[in-house]
Amino acid sequence: MNIRLSGTIGESIVDGPGIRYVIFTQGCPHKCIGCHNPETHDASAGFLKSTDDILSEIKQNPLLDGVTFSGGEPFMQSDECLLLAKSLKKMGLNIFCYTGFLYEHLLADKKRCDFLKECDVLIDGKFEISQKNLMLNFKGSDNQRIIDVQKSLIENVVVLKEW
Repeated sequence: MNIRLSGTIGESIVDGPGIRYVIFTQGCPHKCIGCHNPETHDASAGFLKSTDDILSEIKQNPLLDGVTFSGGEPFMQSDECLLLAKSLKKMGLNIFCYTGFLYEHLLADKKRCDFLKECDVLIDGKFEISQKNLMLNFKGSDNQRIIDVQKSLIENVVVLKEW
């Protein structure tokens, strides 16, 4: 299966805890003012890459703690991201995901919920330039939440993580 990407980073220490492989999906309907990755908005831009090729790259680095899905909007390609996430979980990697959607919206969306359920941590909510805060870890504006997805699913309420 192919996924449309803006790019990848083989090792990052700023897109979640530890050493992470980062997947920047292409295409975003939110188009937040002040977005850190505005080049990812156009859904027809970027390039296609095989999910098998991505998994092969990830397997080559035994130092990785996890994988971060960013964008663009990963949930616009939820089938492709789900396929990757399932394989990544089998490899023992944790999954962070950035989204402009709210957790509650994704949970109620049958098409996107399966990918959500594979995530360990979700940073949700649109970036709001009026709430921009450079002192935050792993998020850009005060309105965004860092959610422990697995605990939230078990407790049936949003459980926030702090860093």
